[in-house]
Amino acid sequence: MKLAAALILAATPVLAIDVPSGQVIDLQEVLVDEIGAETWLRFRFTAPQIARDGGQIAYAQAEPDMAFLCDTLAIPYMAQYALSGDMIVISLADRITEFGAPDPDATQFFEAFRVNGDTCIWEAL
Repeated sequence: MKLAAALILAATPVLAIDVPSGQVIDLQEVLVDEIGAETWLRFRFTAPQIARDGGQIAYAQAEPDMAFLCDTLAIPYMAQYALSGDMIVISLADRITEFGAPDPDATQFFEAFRVNGDTCIWEAL
């Protein structure tokens, strides 16, 4: 997948976002990418509790968090900043990572969604 353009819209963490698993989630950044004919909005979060060494949250517990973040944070964010997109990607990483740069020590989870009205629909990629 080629990154055509990226725009960092937010880089200041939003602290203590409440998610279903109870883990602490911080917003790292929001990127807008043009991929082919589609616009992808990437909401990148740090979630230290998913770390493979010492973390307490497994993917099965974090998966509902990503859908929750899409519905309750990404969709309102899009409305607030007059953004539209074909795909929303929610990513969780156990540490701050640079987008597109390999970090073999980082634990990362990703889910992709399409927006239907005010609801995120999981997209199998």
